[in-house]
Amino acid sequence: MDFVMDSLANGRRIKCLTIVDDFTKECLDIPVAMGISGEQVVRTLDGIAAFRGYPKAVRTDQGPEFTGRALDQWAYHHGVELKLIQPGKPMQNGYVESFNGKFRDECLNEHWFQDLAHAREKISTWRLDYNEQRPHSSLGYQTPLEFASALRLGKTDSKATDITREQLD
Repeated sequence: MDFVMDSLANGRRIKCLTIVDDFTKECLDIPVAMGISGEQVVRTLDGIAAFRGYPKAVRTDQGPEFTGRALDQWAYHHGVELKLIQPGKPMQNGYVESFNGKFRDECLNEHWFQDLAHAREKISTWRLDYNEQRPHSSLGYQTPLEFASALRLGKTDSKATDITREQLD
C-alpha cells in the first residue's frame, strides 16, 4: 500500500491510496479523496477483506496513516503482520513503487480531472484495464485477474507461481 498525490483542475490536492497484491499483481482498490486518514485506510481494507479475506501481511512505508493506532489495531485484531519499510528506502516496497509509476504515467498524467467524481471515474477505469487487460511476464503472461482466478481454482501455472513467490520477501 502507498499513497500517490495529484491535483484537480482547480489546484486542489487529491490523495490516492494504491492497494496492490504483491503475489497476484492485482490492484485491489484505489480510493481517491481530498484526504485519507488511518481510519479510512482500515475501512477500505475491511471492504477488500469482505470479498478476499484478510491478508497475512501488509507492506507500507512509515507514513502517519500507516503507523497510527487505527491500522495497528486492525492488524492485531485480524492477525495481519504489518511490514513497515525503512525510512528513505522505497525500493523495499518496490512492486508498489513500480505500480505507482505506471499509475502516474498512464493515468494521472494523462487526465485533467475536473472534480473528484471525474478523478474517481478515470482512475477506476484505469484500474480495471490494469487488472483485466495487461499480461505480466511474472504471471506467465496472464493478466492479474486471470492469474488470481486460476489461483482460486487451483489452476495456476506452477512456474509463474514459483517465480512470484521467490520475489516476496
